[in-house]
Amino acid sequence: MPKQGDVSSAEGVAADELKQFIERIERLEEEKAGIMGDIKEVFAELKGRGFDAKAVRKIISIRKQDHSERQEQEAILELYLQALGMA
Repeated sequence: MPKQGDVSSAEGVAADELKQFIERIERLEEEKAGIMGDIKEVFAELKGRGFDAKAVRKIISIRKQDHSERQEQEAILELYLQALGMA
């Protein structure tokens, strides 16, 4: 009788459980591909309406950040720009 977690046996609960995990991951990968396609379409529409996709991607990235983390990064960027005479 295989131990729990023993995947060396093609029979038993561990093989069934592994197969279920793999199938779940495959379904999620399919959903992810569909969602990525949807996002690509939105960006194409956005560009078609005259918006800058690169700027929008940056805004989305910024909105994901914690406020204090964003402030810290902006301060570092400003410091580096000043050091390079670009501010």
